[in-house]
Amino acid sequence: MDTPEVNTQNVVKPTTEKKAKRKFKMPSAFSILFGIVVIVALLTWLIPSGQYDLDADGQPIAGTYHRVEKVQEVESEDGTIEEVDTRSGLWEIAQAPIRGTIDAIDVVLFVIVIGGFLNVTMKSGALDAAIGRVVKKLKGKEKWLIPILMTIFAIGGTTYGMQEETIAFYALVMPIMVAAGYNGMVAALTIILGAGVGVLGSTVNPFSTGIASGFAEISIGDGIIWRLLILIASLVVSIIFVMRYAAKVKHGEYKDDVAIKTNESATVSSEVPEFTGKRKAIMAVFALTFVIMIISVIPWSAKFGITIFEDFNTWLTGLPVVGGLVGAMIPLGDWWFMELSMLFFVSSSIIGVIHRHHYIDNFIDGAKDLLSVALIIGVARGISVVMTDGQIMDTIINAGEQILYAVPGFILPVITFIVYLPLSFLVPSTSGLATLTMPILAPLADFASIDRSLIVTAFATSAGVINLIAPTVGSVMGGLALAGVPYNKFLKRVWPVILAITLISIAVLLIAVLF
Repeated sequence: MDTPEVNTQNVVKPTTEKKAKRKFKMPSAFSILFGIVVIVALLTWLIPSGQYDLDADGQPIAGTYHRVEKVQEVESEDGTIEEVDTRSGLWEIAQAPIRGTIDAIDVVLFVIVIGGFLNVTMKSGALDAAIGRVVKKLKGKEKWLIPILMTIFAIGGTTYGMQEETIAFYALVMPIMVAAGYNGMVAALTIILGAGVGVLGSTVNPFSTGIASGFAEISIGDGIIWRLLILIASLVVSIIFVMRYAAKVKHGEYKDDVAIKTNESATVSSEVPEFTGKRKAIMAVFALTFVIMIISVIPWSAKFGITIFEDFNTWLTGLPVVGGLVGAMIPLGDWWFMELSMLFFVSSSIIGVIHRHHYIDNFIDGAKDLLSVALIIGVARGISVVMTDGQIMDTIINAGEQILYAVPGFILPVITFIVYLPLSFLVPSTSGLATLTMPILAPLADFASIDRSLIVTAFATSAGVINLIAPTVGSVMGGLALAGVPYNKFLKRVWPVILAITLISIAVLLIAVLF
């Protein structure tokens, strides 16, 4: 085909020039959740309203669901009769995120406080210095860096959701791995699988298990043994997988797994902070905080009949003068979001005193970093508010109850795991997803006569699997870019261990039901 002559003096572009196509961009969690608010508001007009009778603990009783009218007559406090329309309009849609935030204010404040705590710790350089010291100590024995670093990252993931923070460690780990004869893929697998498996087996991760447990109305300590089993088994399998891959790389295999070559003479970054006495003290406070958190949320008395913490609390608060100074302290094992917020705030203050460097600014900056997470929780909770006010929540739960009659109840955790796989991709915020779905799915466990903690565990593990490979996860895509690893190569290498972790999670969930 001949090309038409074009006057170069003419500012008009040739008609044959094609416009650049817009690339599809995944909507933000805010956009997705607010869209769901609108959809749910519409459903309050279409789905029949209904209610369950509740037991003494406020839980729905199986088989008691009954329909109710959309427009109801309600007696007010002064005795007058008013008509109440349960259907949601524009006013209710606009109010939903605000009312949701108020409804979940204890969770929202907890997220903001822990954001400040984590940033105060990170700004001290204590965590970087601790890991940097491990790397330097094992220079020449790099093979053992893989299990040690993966375990450290897994501990961070399972305790406080360490994943995005791992980006900073590529500059430290990459040169060591390459100088030892490995490649960028080994570094990426070590960091991504280490932290990712920790988040997947979230024993007490406040952003995953913590928020999910709160909206499931159970303690974060419920089901911790099963999550610990998933964590250990998945970590062992992942370590073996990465070490076997690393050994093959050292023997000259998989040379095309990285897109760029790193300077083999590279050494440990000189920017690694020194592990000073102050930083050791900060790491001690940091670790102790999570130990206290774990102890404080396990229902020792209610679940296991262990009253040591209640007895100590009674003795301490009953002492003359001392008891008055201590105040109305709640025993360990009965703590929840308010007490945990206090714990992290006090710990951040202690770290601030030790570090003595812009504590207030660092705390506020950290709180701002997690403000978006807090707002996502508010928007997601607004969905539950609309469903509850529209009285369609129980109708949806009843539909789930009817499904359970057709399938064995013991496979509910596995079904939940499968359901959360696509949901976790669509809503990449684990906090938002937990807030959105737990009020609906957790009550189904009651009808299946299984523990609600298994639904929480199914959620955490399923979301964790997706977070290991999803292109919407910044720590995965950013880490691969730093390591010079193409995304398609990463998927090609990692799929066997992802499958193994998935099967481990499902197997533990089934065993837990049997017990």
